[in-house]
Amino acid sequence: MTSIGIIGTGFGGIGTAAELVTHGYDDVRLWERADTVGGVWRDNTYPGAACDVPGPLYSFSFAPNADWSRRYPVQAEILAYLGRVADQYGVTPRTRFGARVASARWDQDAWHVGFDDGTTETVDVLISAVGQLSEPSSPDVEGWESFAGSVLHAGSWDDSVDLSGRRVAVVGTGASAVQIVPRLAEVARELVVLQRSANHILPKPDGAYPGWYRDRAQRERRPIDWVTQQFSRGLDPDSTVATVIERLASAHLRLRVRDEELRRHLTPRHQVGCKRILFSNDYYPTLTRDHVRLVPHALAEVRADAIRTADGQWHEVDAICFATGFDTQDFLHGIEVTGPGGDLHEAWSAGARAHLGIHVPGFPNLFLAYGPNTNLGGGSIITMLEAQARHIRATLDRMDHHGARRVQARAEAEQRWDDRVQHDLAHSAWASCTSWYHHPETGRITSNWPGGTHTYEAAVADVHDEEFLWT
Repeated sequence: MTSIGIIGTGFGGIGTAAELVTHGYDDVRLWERADTVGGVWRDNTYPGAACDVPGPLYSFSFAPNADWSRRYPVQAEILAYLGRVADQYGVTPRTRFGARVASARWDQDAWHVGFDDGTTETVDVLISAVGQLSEPSSPDVEGWESFAGSVLHAGSWDDSVDLSGRRVAVVGTGASAVQIVPRLAEVARELVVLQRSANHILPKPDGAYPGWYRDRAQRERRPIDWVTQQFSRGLDPDSTVATVIERLASAHLRLRVRDEELRRHLTPRHQVGCKRILFSNDYYPTLTRDHVRLVPHALAEVRADAIRTADGQWHEVDAICFATGFDTQDFLHGIEVTGPGGDLHEAWSAGARAHLGIHVPGFPNLFLAYGPNTNLGGGSIITMLEAQARHIRATLDRMDHHGARRVQARAEAEQRWDDRVQHDLAHSAWASCTSWYHHPETGRITSNWPGGTHTYEAAVADVHDEEFLWT
């Protein structure tokens, strides 16, 4: 019997485990560093945390959810849904909680997995489902250690900190910031928002589902999927869709922000799609409130009771909230992975890469969920994760068919795949500016897939024997 270890219990880990278990793989174990399942939806509890993909498309196709209370579900609902699916498919009892993986070493046809408590486990197959958005990132600025107030991060929010009546700075204006800022503005005495660059923001067609409609909402899945496929085409700078998105974002800004100077600061200077397109109905109106100030400059320095922005101005604050995202380039952060191909992080020193976003040559029986170049600019990542889970299971089926104990991608197959992906990315909007999608030193786009979910599903639907080494 093949033993399989999965690191992480977010959507990727739960979906892959469910796929394997329902197809007869009984020895499936999951390792989770926290004490419950949920991944980013367990960790991101900041005020206003919600999905920016409609709920009917943000659930597993094999476990549709009839309980979303609104079109764009909030964090608590998504976490509850994941818990139910984990219980239903037997993932929860297979999980070892409080198990932080520190290392994985391939030896004698098996992966020897070490944990930070000194214990080890051995499995035939190792699957990383730690994802791309698990390690919070914040800027390293002068004087940081001197700040006397509260410090929070969207990715590791401390609910015990009360910000009522305090002077608060929010650093960042990305996807989490447009959700946090309106909520903090309701309680803070003063709110200063630090912006390095403006984003394209579209109105969010959100709303509560009437009770009688909830079990019918899943009918929206197909039309929403069709819209998101068109949205992905907007990442082609020459497309009609890109023009439509640009005009809609511009109109949204004009309608919501009447002050010309503020509107000028909020006008993006980059091509639409180059950075993540955001959705919000209340972010722009919040920035027009009397006690809220937008500062269009980066954080430069911190002292005990104030922060300095790049324009030289000091701003007195009692708390700093980082909405600065995650370390997206250090895949498998904090885990030392060693195989016949050497140290995985050294192999990825110029930017992570993997055949189909799943297989790394030189690392047999290692699979990645939400690996390099599988993030999206439009659509649901759940669709991508399900496609990867099916492919991983099908690969293991083929390994059994061949009577093999090891499988890994051929280097030439991975190179062909990478050439194709990077060629398409070079002609996308993502190539036109700097963003978290790029490796900071080489500029390589390591995060995103240059297309819609349907094209990726087709690409990984079959396991082509000639692309792999079976031994």
